[in-house]
Amino acid sequence: MLHRSPFHDALRVAREVLVACEADASLARSFDRFVELACATLSRGGRLYVCGNGGSMSDAMHFAEELVGRFRETRSPLPALAFSDPATLTCIANDFGFEEVFARQVEAHGQPGDLLLCLSTSGESANVVRAARAAREREIATVALLGRDGGKLAARVDLALVVPHAVTPDRIQEIHLLLLHAAIEGIEAGLGAEGDGGGLSERTDTSVR
Repeated sequence: MLHRSPFHDALRVAREVLVACEADASLARSFDRFVELACATLSRGGRLYVCGNGGSMSDAMHFAEELVGRFRETRSPLPALAFSDPATLTCIANDFGFEEVFARQVEAHGQPGDLLLCLSTSGESANVVRAARAAREREIATVALLGRDGGKLAARVDLALVVPHAVTPDRIQEIHLLLLHAAIEGIEAGLGAEGDGGGLSERTDTSVR
């Protein structure tokens, strides 16, 4: 009996999601607005913070390290922090509850004019929703990368980017990572065009990962 390979099924569904994203004009506009917000934040000396659970935390860390380090080319480091330190997370969870692990870090680090990026495939993660609320209370802009119907978080952030068509966390997270990489490209281009010291050098990426 012949079985269809999961490889081909994964490619088929991923292709369907990509086509849906490409056709979603609202998502494209929201993405451009996200890049504009990030550039404006960094241009005035603000910082970017990122939070998420599980695979979304991995994406948060990945986004932050490529801003602080580098993406494809060498440029000045950009101030970004993923709320991912295990000692901090477990301390807060132990003393205040898991719902507070991100909000308390927003309260510790965030300043008016900063930007918090929230990653959640469902939009229902209580600790991420709480972080968005803490950010709003401190006049920190909030952006979320979401999936499905956006969940509670969609209505609690300034800007929501909801992945269309995908229903499983893996397919949603794949688009989140694509959006994050594209956002880094947009941020680098935006800051370079402004000539504010964030411009790129001409050296190409020769790192091995």
